[in-house]
Amino acid sequence: MTPELVFTFHGLGEPPGSVPDSERDVWIPVEWFEAIIDALPRAGVSLTFDDGNVSDIESALPALTKREMIARFFPLTGRIDSAGYLSADDIVKLSAAGMKIGSHGLHHRDWRGLTETELHEELVASRGMLADLANTDITEAACPFGSYDRRVLRALRASGYERVFTSDGGPHAIGSWLCSRTTVSKRRPLHDWLELVKHGAGKPPGPVQLGKRLFKRVR
Repeated sequence: MTPELVFTFHGLGEPPGSVPDSERDVWIPVEWFEAIIDALPRAGVSLTFDDGNVSDIESALPALTKREMIARFFPLTGRIDSAGYLSADDIVKLSAAGMKIGSHGLHHRDWRGLTETELHEELVASRGMLADLANTDITEAACPFGSYDRRVLRALRASGYERVFTSDGGPHAIGSWLCSRTTVSKRRPLHDWLELVKHGAGKPPGPVQLGKRLFKRVR
């Protein structure tokens, strides 16, 4: 099957003071983002954004619109209209610009550790809020922290999600229900990311990535 490589971004630019130290590495300079998307091949690579940081609308959307590119955005609905995050109007604008809106849950919690009631709230209530704002069905979800197990996957299927995005790294087959993603961060230099972009989806996942995926699916 045809492979697809998905890059995940979080924040662009200088992270605000409210961003915890553990998340600051996944904020990259706007110049890095622009260099990466300018180097993308025409097919086989797609882009996603997690958490709903305000840089999605301030920096990512203008860069994507200028290049006539589309990306998926997975905001946390519990943070909508909070300082540093997307407003309800911002999500309307992203959807109107042709961007795909998906669910990342409510409160950035690890779905594995939630009760059945809490998990239902994260998967269903969040989707309903986003559907009202984006005026479209919400059919895709991204797991916070890339964390999932058999129970979470069953709940996602039961909730009707048509695609689920993880953070396992490496490509997956186009059309897969469970889609791996590679998180872009400052832990690696820009040169490394540009090299990865150049190879696109042509480089298959390694044994560590494949083992990680299998373990998460069966635990």
